Amino acid sequence: MDWDLFLTPYKQAVDELKIKLRGYREQYEKVSEHSPIEFVTGRVKPIPSILDKARRKNIPLNQLHLQMQDLAGVRITCQFVEDIKTVIELIKNRTDMTVVEERDYISDVKESGYRSYHLVVNYPVHTISGEQMILVEIQVRTMAMNFWATIEHSLNYKYEGRIPKEIKDRLQRAAEAAFLLDGEMSQIREEIQEAHRHFMEKKIEQNNRKNSGK
Repeated sequence: MDWDLFLTPYKQAVDELKIKLRGYREQYEKVSEHSPIEFVTGRVKPIPSILDKARRKNIPLNQLHLQMQDLAGVRITCQFVEDIKTVIELIKNRTDMTVVEERDYISDVKESGYRSYHLVVNYPVHTISGEQMILVEIQVRTMAMNFWATIEHSLNYKYEGRIPKEIKDRLQRAAEAAFLLDGEMSQIREEIQEAHRHFMEKKIEQNNRKNSGK
């Protein structure tokens, strides 16, 4: 297999989606609103990882484009848990891609403690041979979820998938702590927003009184 030729459309899909999704952040900043998107990153699965997964899942190499949904991956990192829902709606409302599968690991947490929301989309890439539909996995998570997932992934790599039980238990506790942190930050945000609304209402009321007294 010519891997460069095969993976080029996947690299193109990742590059295009990173630009498009980062565009949302710029738009929110221009209207001085909170952006539900903090970071957007992406990658094409390395060839050794593709071969390893194909072996484990018994996927023939000529079926990779149909059966391996994460050859192209994009990750969207949010500040707050409630931002995730906003991002999902932004993606679903786009006309340049179609959501073909959703996996909610926030409501249905993995046994390891992993939390994230996954969308698999069909995204059209325009090549010299015509349009090609590419499966892309989009992961949406908070910064706390991403921090935990990054550490867990590196430990899995270090222990070759056989993390000792003691460390697994500590990882699960850390995952719950990260989720509690997300909840606490969301609550603080809501309280700040409520205080700001109250302050603005009082300010408007005071201005109205001054104007009425003139």
